[in-house]
Amino acid sequence: MLATLLIFAQETAEEETSKTAFYVLGLVAAAWAIVLFAVGMRSASFPGSPGAQRGVIAISVIVVVGAMASAVLTS
Repeated sequence: MLATLLIFAQETAEEETSKTAFYVLGLVAAAWAIVLFAVGMRSASFPGSPGAQRGVIAISVIVVVGAMASAVLTS
């Protein structure tokens, strides 16, 4: 009985994919949101120009899409 449980546990562990990429990218997304909040609260004119606005949006999209893709790929 114990041997059967150990074999089952080993097979299950081998089938699961690592979720490290999702955890890392999720933390990056959360940190990015906190940085945007902090900078936005300190400066009424954040982001200062249309180019900076596009840059912030582009970085945000890249971070979120990366986190979403890693969630799908590691599930």
